Amino acid sequence: MRLLLIRHGRQSSPLCNVDVELSDVGRRQAELLALRLENLKPDRIYTSGLLRAKQTAEILFGADLPFLEREALNEISFGDMTGEADSRNAVLFPEYFSAKKKKADNLRLPGGECPTEVFDRAVTVVKEAIASGEETVVFVTHGGVIRALVAGLLGLGAEKMLRIADGLEHTSVTELNYSKEAACFSLERLNDASHLEGKPELSRNAWSKG
Repeated sequence: MRLLLIRHGRQSSPLCNVDVELSDVGRRQAELLALRLENLKPDRIYTSGLLRAKQTAEILFGADLPFLEREALNEISFGDMTGEADSRNAVLFPEYFSAKKKKADNLRLPGGECPTEVFDRAVTVVKEAIASGEETVVFVTHGGVIRALVAGLLGLGAEKMLRIADGLEHTSVTELNYSKEAACFSLERLNDASHLEGKPELSRNAWSKG
C-alpha cells in the first residue's frame, strides 16, 4: 500500500489550532498541489474532521469524490494553548517550549495530548486502510499527526515525534510504503513541498512573519 500523508493548507487564523477555513494562501497552496497531483487516482481518501483538512481535500481531488472523515486524524490537542496566539503561549508556557527545543520524548502539550496518544488513535485509520486492500491511500491531515505516524510506523516510537522534521510545510507530501511481506513501512519522501518552490510568500517563513 502506498500511503500519502498530506498536510492541510494554511488556515485563516493565526491562533493556535482553531477550527477555521483555509486562508487565501492556503487555497493557493492546495491548488498548486492539485496541479502536481492531477494524475494521481487514489483508491481511498481520508480526512480529519477539521474544516481546513476537508477543504484541502476538496481542492485536491474535487468535491464529488467520497471522503472518509475520521476524527482520529484530527490535529494533536493543544489543550490550554488552543485559541491563543503563539506569542502569548510562549509567555504562558515557557517550560513546554524549552522542552520542545530539546526535543523531549513524548512531550505533552499543556492540558493536551502527547505524541503516543496521537499515534494510538491515528494508527487505527492506518490499520483500516491496510485492511481495505487498496493500493493508493491518501490522508489529508495535520502536522502533528503526520510526524507522530512517521515516527511510530518506522519503529522509532511516536514518542520521538519531534525528531521528524522541525516543521512540515502546508500542503507538503510525506509518502510511506507498506510491505505485506515485511509487515512494515518504509519512508519514501518527507515534507515534499516542491510545488511551493519559487514562491516564498507561500512558505512557513512567511506564515511566521505574518
